[in-house]
Amino acid sequence: MNNIHYRQVFLAALITAFTHGVALAEDAAGPVIDVMGSTVTDTRTPHCGIVSQQELKAMAPATSDSASLLRNTPGLNLQGGGGVSSLPVIRGLADDRLRIKVDGMDLISACGNHMNPALSYVDPSNVGSAAVFAGITPVSIGGDSIGGTILVDSEDPEFAKPGEGILSKGELGAFYRSNGNVQGGNVSATVATENASLSYRGSTAKSKDYNAGGDFKPAGLAAAGRGWLAADKVGSTMYKSNNQSVAMAVLKGDHQFDVKFGLQDIPYQGWANQRMDMTGNDSKQANLRYEGQYDWGELEARAYYENTKHAMQFSDDKLFWYGNPMPAAPNDGVPCTPSAGMMGCAAGMPMDTEGLNIGGTVKANIPLSAGALLRVGAETQQYRQDDWWDPSGKGMWPNTFWNINGGKRDRLATFAEWESQLNAQWLTQLGLRYERVAMDTGTVQGYNASYAAEAASFNTAKRKKTDHNIDLTALARFTPANTQTIEFAYAMKTRSPNLYERYTWSTGGMAMRMINMAGDGNGYVGNLKLNPEKAHTISATFDFHDAEQETWGIKVTPYYSRIKDYIDVERCVSANANCGPANQTATTGFVYLQFANKSAEIYGVDVSGQLTLVKESDFGSLSASAILNYVRGKNRTTNDNLYNIMPLNGRLGLTHRLGGWTNALEVEMAGAKTKLSQVRNEVKTAGYGLLHLRSSYEWKHVRIDVGAENLLNKFYHDPLGGAYTGQGKTMSATGIPWGVAVPGMGRSVYAGMTVKM
Repeated sequence: MNNIHYRQVFLAALITAFTHGVALAEDAAGPVIDVMGSTVTDTRTPHCGIVSQQELKAMAPATSDSASLLRNTPGLNLQGGGGVSSLPVIRGLADDRLRIKVDGMDLISACGNHMNPALSYVDPSNVGSAAVFAGITPVSIGGDSIGGTILVDSEDPEFAKPGEGILSKGELGAFYRSNGNVQGGNVSATVATENASLSYRGSTAKSKDYNAGGDFKPAGLAAAGRGWLAADKVGSTMYKSNNQSVAMAVLKGDHQFDVKFGLQDIPYQGWANQRMDMTGNDSKQANLRYEGQYDWGELEARAYYENTKHAMQFSDDKLFWYGNPMPAAPNDGVPCTPSAGMMGCAAGMPMDTEGLNIGGTVKANIPLSAGALLRVGAETQQYRQDDWWDPSGKGMWPNTFWNINGGKRDRLATFAEWESQLNAQWLTQLGLRYERVAMDTGTVQGYNASYAAEAASFNTAKRKKTDHNIDLTALARFTPANTQTIEFAYAMKTRSPNLYERYTWSTGGMAMRMINMAGDGNGYVGNLKLNPEKAHTISATFDFHDAEQETWGIKVTPYYSRIKDYIDVERCVSANANCGPANQTATTGFVYLQFANKSAEIYGVDVSGQLTLVKESDFGSLSASAILNYVRGKNRTTNDNLYNIMPLNGRLGLTHRLGGWTNALEVEMAGAKTKLSQVRNEVKTAGYGLLHLRSSYEWKHVRIDVGAENLLNKFYHDPLGGAYTGQGKTMSATGIPWGVAVPGMGRSVYAGMTVKM
C-alpha cells in the first residue's frame, strides 16, 4: 500500500503527542478522587440491550461468531456470513449502517464482500461486555450511522488489591461442537501488581462444512473433480480462526493508561452466500487509551491503529472456470490449457485488499450541577484502502485489475451532549454532532482493453467528495412511579457511503459479481453521485416492572424511520450485455445492480419481557423470558420492499438455577419471509421453529457447559442467510442454481470446559 511508512510515522507522532498531553494533564490535575468512574464512552441514558455476563459465558462454547452473542437482544437479528463473521441487523439496518466499536475502535471491513466485519476481530471467549443501542443512539457514541450502535469490549485490566502482593491468574478453555466437527480453545494469563497489569489472551477455532437439518440439493462433487458433498452438506461453511492479544495497563491514582496489541490470522473461511471464499485475513492492531478523573469531571482519550491484509480465492467447494464447456478433469490450482471451442480458462482468481485505519478520540464528562451533565468530545479517523486483482488467465490479463486504488475515507467529528435530571420523574438529553467525511480515490484500470472505456470515464470524473453531516438527538424519560418508565425520543442520523458504494466502477459481469455486501448472489457497481443517507427516527419505550425490577417486567418499543437518500439499488444500464434489456426485466435469476439513492421508511415494534416463576425453593429458581420483533421496510420511491428484512420473529426461554447449576430451554421462531425485494429477485423463505437446550455447572475453578442447538434437527432456510452460492462453478452467471436460500444449521451438540488457575 502506498505511503504506509508515512502513516506509521503519523501514528507514532499521534501516540507521542497523546501520551505527552496526558502527562501534562495529570500534572495539572486537581485533588485525586478515590474511586474510578465508569468509562465516558458508555452513556446508558437511552434504553439499551446489555448482554449479561452469565449469557456471555454460557454462549461462548456454543459459537465462534461474536455477533451471535447479541442474538437475545430485542430488535437485533443476524445476517448470514462466514462462521466467525455474521453481520448484526438492528431493526432492518445492518453492516455500515451500524456503528460497531470493538474496544473503542471503529473498525472497517476491508473487503468487497465485507467478509471481515468489526465483530469478527474479537473471539467470543474474550468478550467482557456488550451493549446494543437500537435506533436512538446518543451522539456521544453514534456518528456515521443510521441504525444504532454496538459496543463490545474485552475484559478490563485487573490489578492486585492493596496489600495482596503479586496477582497471578490464568484460564484455559476448550470446546467441541458436533455439527462441522468444530474444535477450539482459549487461554489467558494475567500478572499484576496494585499499579501495573500485564495480560495475554489467545484463542483458536476450526470447523468443517456444517450439515443442514435435511437434504436440500443432490449429492455429488462440490465442483469438477473436487470433494464430495452430501445432499445435506452446506458448502463453503468451513473456517479456521486464530486471535492473540497482549495488554498492558498502569494505574496511578485516578488515572489509568492501557495499551493493547492484537493479531488475527484467518487462513481460510468459506462463504455459502458469496461466489468466493476468504483465503487469508491478517490483521494487526494497536490500541492506546487513557482514562482519568479530575475535580472538573472525567476524561478519556484513545488512539488506535489497524492494518488488515485480506485475500479471496476459491475453496475446494468452489471452482472458477472461464469458458465453455467446462471440462470434467480436476482443476486443483493448475492453469488449464485452452482447447477447441473454449474462450480460455484460468485456475483461479486472486483478489487482494489492504486497509489501514488510524483513529483517535478525546471525550469528557463535565458535571454542571447535581442533576446536569455535559459530554463533549472530538474524533478523527483516517482510512486508506487498496483493492486489486492480479492477472490469472485469459480474459483476466495481462494487467492487474484495480478495483479501488488508493481509496481514502477520512472522518473528523465533534459533539456536545447535555443530560439533565430535572427532578425525580423527568430526565432529558439533547445532543448535537457534526461530522466531516472526505473521500477520494486514485485512477483505476481493468485487466485489458475491454475495460478501457469505463476506466477512462471513471478516471476523468470528479472523484473527490466531501460530506458535512449533522446528527441530532432529543430524548425525554418520564418515571411516574417506581414501576413505570416511559421514554420518548427523536433522532436525525446521517451516514456517508462506503468506498465500495461510491467508487467501484466496472459493469463487467465478473467484476460486478465480486462486489456484494448483501449475500444475494447479484452483481453490484458503485455510483459517484451518491448522497449521504439521512434518517429521521422517532420511538417510544414503555417499561413496566415490579418495584425492585426482579420479579417481572415488560418493555414495548414502537418506532418509525423515514430515510432520505437511502442507498438502495436499481438495475444497471451500460454497454455491457449483462446490463442490457434482459437485466431490466428479469423476474428470476441473478441480476446486475447499481447503488442508487431512494426514499425509504422502516417501522416496527420490539417487545420483551421476563417473569420469575419460582424465586427461591429447594429446587432452585425458575424464570421465563420472551422477545418479539416486527419490522417492515419499504422503498418509497419505487414502492418495492427493502432487502433482507427479517419477518416476524421471537424467542421464548425458561431458565432454571440451583446453586452452581444453570439449565436453559429456548424456542426460536420466525414467520415466512414473503415481502421481498423485487429489484434484487430476493428469494422467499418459510417459517420455522427451533428448540435449543443448554446446561452448565460452575465450581470455584471449573465450569462445564453442554447443550444442543436445533435439538430436533429441524430443516429451515435462514431468512437473512442470502442466496446459496456455496459450491460449484460459482463465477459463471449460470453455474449456480438461483432460488435456493442458505439453509440453517442442523442439530449441533456441544461441550466446553473452562479451568481457572
